[in-house]
Amino acid sequence: MSSRDISIYKGHQIKIPVMALLGLMGCFLALYFTANLRADKVAHLAMSLVFLFATLSSLWDRRLQLQLGSNILSLGLGTCIVGGILYQSLRSPTGWYLAFAPFVAAIGIMLLASGCQALGQYQTELLTLFCLGLPKLLLKFIPDISPITAQFSTYLLWYSGFSVQLTNDLIQLPDGAVKVVPSCSGLNLMTYMFAITVIFLLMFPLPTTAKIVAPIVAVTLGFAINGIRVALLALLSTKNDPALFDYWHSNDGALVFVMVTVLLFGLFCGWIVRQAQDDNPEEVL
Repeated sequence: MSSRDISIYKGHQIKIPVMALLGLMGCFLALYFTANLRADKVAHLAMSLVFLFATLSSLWDRRLQLQLGSNILSLGLGTCIVGGILYQSLRSPTGWYLAFAPFVAAIGIMLLASGCQALGQYQTELLTLFCLGLPKLLLKFIPDISPITAQFSTYLLWYSGFSVQLTNDLIQLPDGAVKVVPSCSGLNLMTYMFAITVIFLLMFPLPTTAKIVAPIVAVTLGFAINGIRVALLALLSTKNDPALFDYWHSNDGALVFVMVTVLLFGLFCGWIVRQAQDDNPEEVL
């Protein structure tokens, strides 16, 4: 490759105003949030906020060290990516779009901001946003755990003193019953909690033991809290109140359990970071 070809690739450095980049990001986020609401994915929107906050927080902490300035090729590629994702945002959203749109949009905006040559400085933020779509990928390969969830919820009810029977995946009480289907097995929440663990480990350098324990705790919390929700739904099925059952069975009701799970894991993360700081105060910042 000649020196002239190299100069054409690099081109003259072009700096897009930061306010323009922020405006573009704000436009995408507004469309993305609207797409989640149109698809009635309130729980997914809440999870998205966790990943987006972690990404923006990381960028803010490193704002003075970021290398800004793009070139013609990067601007063209970034414009195509951002334009495509904004166009897709106006169409009927799909599960894959909701999972990976922030990751794809971030690549486009980062190309506009820093070009291909400096894209590596955003590897932490890109990995964080990729983890938002990680559950969508994992669910394709993980087997159905509905029978395990049904057994766990049945045990909770039995241990609490209720007369309960389990037939296949059907939890039966004297005056009602619920069937645990794959979408209610808790696998979705468990994979999201695993993805949140990745963010946690990216943000805090922890001992090896903590790196092993954190994902186990996150996944276990997701399974246990969802099991409690299924047990609650089984109890509500015995009440003559369809509206109450429908609420806790809906995305709005599920969001409450998602928030509780994330909060409990957040408390665990705070505790484990303090423990690491006490053991190695110079390593954990």
